[in-house]
Parts: sequence; C-alpha cells; structure tokens
Amino acid sequence: MAEAPRVNVVDIYHGVKVADPFRYMENPEAPETQAYVDAQNTITREYLDNIPMREQIKQRLTGLWNYAKVGVPQKVAGKYVISRNDGLQNQSVYYLHDTMDGEGKVLLDQNKLSDDGTVALTNMSFTKDGKLMAYATSESGSDWQQIRIMDVEQGEDLPDLIRWCKFTSIPWLPDGSGFFYTRFPEPGSVPKEDAVNFSKVYLHKLGTDQSEDQLIYERPDFKQLGFSAHITDDGAYLLLHVSLGTNPENRVYFRELNSEGEVIRLLDENDAMYRFIGNDGSLLYFHTTYQAPNGRLIAIDVEHPERENWQELVAESEDVLQGVTMVNNQFIAMYSHDAYSQVKLFQVDGAAAGEIELPTLGSLAGLNGKREHKEMFLGFTSYLYPTTVFRYDFEAGQLSKFWGPEVDFNPDDYETKQVFYPSKDGTKVPLFLTHKKGTKLDGNNPTVLYGYGGFNISSSPNFSVSNLVWLEAGGVYAVACMRGGSEYGETWHRAGMLEQKQNVFDDFIAAGEWLIENKYTSVEKLAIMGRSNGGLLVAACMTQRPDLFGAVVCWVPVIDMLRYHRFTAGRYWTGEYGDAEQNPDHFRFMLAYSPLHNVKFGAVYPPVIVMTAETDDRVVPMHSKKFAATLQAAAGGDNPVYLRVESKAGHGAGKPTSKLIDEQADIYAFLWDQLKIEG
Repeated sequence: MAEAPRVNVVDIYHGVKVADPFRYMENPEAPETQAYVDAQNTITREYLDNIPMREQIKQRLTGLWNYAKVGVPQKVAGKYVISRNDGLQNQSVYYLHDTMDGEGKVLLDQNKLSDDGTVALTNMSFTKDGKLMAYATSESGSDWQQIRIMDVEQGEDLPDLIRWCKFTSIPWLPDGSGFFYTRFPEPGSVPKEDAVNFSKVYLHKLGTDQSEDQLIYERPDFKQLGFSAHITDDGAYLLLHVSLGTNPENRVYFRELNSEGEVIRLLDENDAMYRFIGNDGSLLYFHTTYQAPNGRLIAIDVEHPERENWQELVAESEDVLQGVTMVNNQFIAMYSHDAYSQVKLFQVDGAAAGEIELPTLGSLAGLNGKREHKEMFLGFTSYLYPTTVFRYDFEAGQLSKFWGPEVDFNPDDYETKQVFYPSKDGTKVPLFLTHKKGTKLDGNNPTVLYGYGGFNISSSPNFSVSNLVWLEAGGVYAVACMRGGSEYGETWHRAGMLEQKQNVFDDFIAAGEWLIENKYTSVEKLAIMGRSNGGLLVAACMTQRPDLFGAVVCWVPVIDMLRYHRFTAGRYWTGEYGDAEQNPDHFRFMLAYSPLHNVKFGAVYPPVIVMTAETDDRVVPMHSKKFAATLQAAAGGDNPVYLRVESKAGHGAGKPTSKLIDEQADIYAFLWDQLKIEG
C-alpha cells in the first residue's frame, strides 16, 4: 500500500516533543488528504469486492434484514404514534393510529425527506392536544439539527424553521403557542473553536421568524455549559438540565414557567447526576447519584431546597438504577443487574409496588408512557431476541406482546450465557457469549470480541441482524462489560476513566486471553471490534497486545488523544479522557495509551480495517486517517491496513438501511477473509 506523505510537525507538551507527521489530515479539504483518502478507498474497495464470500454475505444480510420492524408506541392526546419499517426501507415511517388496532395514517415518511435516505428524524414533540408536532432532522448523519413544525391533521409543515441546534429538547408551552429549544451560535459569528460553545435556550412562538425568538437563558461566563429545557407536566415550572460535556455530573436550574423572573440555580454544585422525573406542586422528584453511586430516588421541595430537607423515596440498592419515569401515577424504575434489565414499580411515596417480569436475560429498548396513562409500552431485546414491543396494563397488572418480529432465523439453535472472568488486577468482569448450541471448545471457533467501556454506557444485550450471519457460520459473539461503563454504577464508571482508563484495556485484553484459555478460540481466529470509544478500545489493545488478535475492526474511533478535544464534539469528552494540553498529569497517562502515539515502527500488527465517514462531526474522520497512515508507515509485516471512508454518512445515527447492509457486508467479508473462515 502506498504510504501517505509525511510532514515535519512537532508539538511540545509540557516540555516533551511529540511529532505529528500527518497533521494535514486534520483538514479534509487539503489536497494531500483527499488524494490519500481517494487512493485508500480505491484499494479497500477493490480488496473487499474481490472477497469471494462478500456477495453471499450481503445477500444473506439482506434476507435477514428484510423483516417488518415496529417502534415502541407513543400515546399522544388519546392516539398512538407508531414507527414501522417494512424491512428494507432506508428509514422508518411514522403512523398515527386512533386505536392500537387501527390501520393508521402516515404522519411522517422519513424516506421522502431525501432521495437516498440520508435525512433522518432525530426528535419529535407534540402539543398537548396533539394538533401540532415539532420535529428535528439531521442530514448525512450530522449531529446538527433543524426543527420544523407540522400540522398533524393536514400533514403539512408550517413555515417555521429553527436552525443551529444539536441534541435539543423541544418542550411545548401548555397552550401550544410555542416551544423552548437550545441552539448554538450562527456559523461564522464566533471563532471556529467555539462552534459548540455558548449554548442558549430560546422560546420560539408559532408563525414568527427565528430571529424574533426570545432568549431565555445563557451563561456567557461559562461558555462550555450546555442546556436542555423541560416543562413540568402541570405547566408550573421550566427546568433546565445543565451539563458540562459528557460528564455524568450536572446542574439543575428552574423558574416558574409564567414568570419573567431570574432563573434559580437549584442544584449548582455539580456534585452528582440529577435527572428530573416529575413533580407534585413544588415537590420535584429526581433520580440521582448523590451519596449513591448506584442511584436512588429523592424529592426536593423548591420552596425549601436545603439539603437537610431532601427526602429519600427509593434507597440505593446493589443493582444499578439506570432510569426512572412516571406512568399510572407510579415510578417505573429500570435497573441493571449484572448488565441486564429489570423493571420495578414504586408508589409516589416510595413504597415498593412489584416488578414486571421480562421475557429473558436482555435489555429494555425503549419505554413510553405518561403519568396519567393506565398503560405503557416497552421494547425488549437480547442477542437472540429481536426487538419486540410489549404493552403493560396497570389495571390488570399484565404484560402482553403488542408486536413481535418474524426473522428468518431460528433462535432455538443458539444460546447466550454470561460468565465472569478475572481482569489483570483480579476484578471480575461480565462476559456475554452467544453461539450455536453444542459448539465444541477446541480453540478453532472464529470469534468476535466486542466492547465499549466508557462514558457510563452499559454494554447490555441487544439484537443485531448482522451478528446472525456470524453465528450461522459457526462464529462466537462475545461482549465484555468492562469498567468505564454503567454496569455497576458510577464506581464502575470511574474505575475506567481519566487516569484509570488503562483498566478498560486490561479488562478487554483479559477477555481475549480468557476466550483463548477456555478453548473458545485461538489468536488466529480471534477478532476484536469496537466503534467510537470502542474504536479507541480496540486500537489501544492492538497496539499494546498485537500478538493476541487475528483481526481488528476499528470503527469511527477516537485515536489522537492529545488533540481530540480541538474538534467538534471532542471538547465534551475532557471529563472522561482528560486534557493533555492543559494538564501535565493528563498528558502523561494519555500519551501512555494514545493509539496514534503508541504505534511502534517495525512492529507486526494484526490485519485491521479502519472505518469512518466523511461527515462524521462527532468523532471527526481525521482520527481514522491519521491512524491508518501511521500503521501503514510503521508496518513490520505483510498484514494489511485498510481505510474505509464512507460518503454522506456520519457517526452512525440515522444511517439508511442500504448503507448499513453494505457496511456490515464489508466488515464480515473482511473477517471471513482474514480469519480464513470456510464456506
């Protein structure tokens, strides 16, 4: 493979010189960058298209993917909003149903938002009477959103258009005359490095131009803060969830909705996570990790907010409280027990009110319901259990299947089990294993080890069509639930962040060693796969233990740990990773594992495919480009390094079905070829 040209760029971090020979790749428009990407895409495409099994894999993926899918219903003003995909539609279609059994009429067909399915819905919010819907969309996988308003009865958009939003909530005023939203500065009005700073909360009134929107709140003195607006169900209060990047700790501000007074900083210590659940008058209910790393439920009276007046409603338990909502005037508490879901009910006073038994070891995939409803809908999924929608009737106390998919796959031929293995320091780590029943433990099974390990995100069981192709071929699919996630609460998360990040890599390496020692697979048959923070994971592990893996799928990865914070959403992650420029201690531990800076010249690394997308504005493509170029320049053996840069796609959300199938066909064709799988 032709190597990329190198440049003489050297930075000095706290007295240490660090070379960055592919700095120009940070500019996607640079001629050298474009030439490199074009050449790599040509090489990668030619390789993948000539793998004999690729077309067969794609055909089987297409057949498996071609089943009807239904989203978790949302009840709006006595009607039901349900998304459906007939199988291979690029995007789901949203329908409005008068009853659960009714045919329904099309509310919004995302496939008509673009010719190729690359415009996708990211959020929707209805007025209380259900007559108007505000909805946000993104293009080509970007995190940037635009908000439009639809007249639900007419099925037509109003002229209103809101721009320059990311991750915004859209709470309507009780009378439906307008809504709150969060936006960033208009491009060009601030320096490029401040494009995702200076978050502001605005009120938009129907029928007016965005330029006339009322500024509700901003913090120019603390430009890194982000805001998410919420209105209490009784219409009494406007609440602002205030965040600093992806840090789990947050602040909560509020004011009376109809007041023009100052916004009150109710919780401003940034000492824990506080998620608003609901209220009774001035009594506000929160899910929090304050003095409870596994989470608990408390009540705060905003008229007497002193901490000595806080009430504990549901105490912390050994299982992690992942989330709480209110339905049927009860708290619906979603727990994680060894990384799989449980649902428990509590009365408003905190008294236990039973548990909803879920079908098997798996995960919730959505839960919809409001406090006044007598029913709620939830999605449930597991490795061998396609996402299925259930309805819970509170009056009958009964969970029943609302909709279940029909996939061309017999789950009875396969099994999932959970084991616990020791990490380097003796910590017990959960590992999910899925494979054919009767699989021989002879060390010859092709195995994919998947992981994430960060940002307080749990690696809980979920269904993936693409994994079925792997399982049918006799493959083992393994998922390690490492430190850095939320499987065992905030303590588990903190054990895998900042200066403790190496624990995550140790956990993942130990999982690979366990799989080999227990004869599930061998080095030659073991592939590792991860995306985003998981891409960082596999990249760090392959540079630390290149002898342990037979192939690597490194997907939209964070790679350059010294400069990641300078690009788009990267500044949100400094609480998780650190800031090597500002903090010399951070520099030392980040340099020690940064994949880009730990590639050794002449080392033999396993075959790797590095995958990114040209419009990924969350983890920018420069990470993948620099990593691929560095590996190619340092290669000490014949193992290939492929770079795949997709067009009109972002970090992953909203990607059309056609692109998903092509992407997965490429991944598994690569693994088929590199692990030498027969048939």
